Amino acid sequence: MNSGIQWAASAMLAAKAKLEVAADNLANASSDGFCKKLSQTTAGRDGLQTHAVFSAQSGATRYTGRTMDLALLGPGAFRVAPERNPKLAQATRAGAFLCDRNGYVVDLSGRTLMGRDGRFVRLPHAMPIATDGTWRDGDRIVAALELPSGTTVRSGFLEGSNVNAIDEMIGVIDAQRAFETAQKTLSAIDETRSKATNDVGQLR
Repeated sequence: MNSGIQWAASAMLAAKAKLEVAADNLANASSDGFCKKLSQTTAGRDGLQTHAVFSAQSGATRYTGRTMDLALLGPGAFRVAPERNPKLAQATRAGAFLCDRNGYVVDLSGRTLMGRDGRFVRLPHAMPIATDGTWRDGDRIVAALELPSGTTVRSGFLEGSNVNAIDEMIGVIDAQRAFETAQKTLSAIDETRSKATNDVGQLR
């Protein structure tokens, strides 16, 4: 009986985790560069467990015409660091950048873009980037991004979220139903156990 309770409880937690993933994806359906998470549920000795992994699917690109808007075509991410601190570097697919008053390339959150040499990207002015991830002044490379093999950059474009809002709404509903089913199962097991205990008490 305890095993049944444990499994039902784990099913509730797994459904709750799936609900949180789907809700977060849905909330970011319109966030540029957002990479959705996929729920993976596995069964083990302790019941059901849900893990979230990032989707490798790219979002659709849209034309903006802004020189410093960048979209990655292929795997990889931009590396940005808040407070210009390399130890705090983060990965993002959101490519809306601009040059600050000191020439550093920053995103809309103020994080500074890092180049492939580990230095922060600094340009003399807003300038287009080549598809290989380099900014050039004639034949001179001013700065360059670290890109995986096969990945190119598109200037004047932004990558949207890879979230399908309808799929995530269905995911939310499915997770809610799974939670409710597990909750009813847990209640039924608990009720059965209580009845069995009372019946034993009456027999005595």
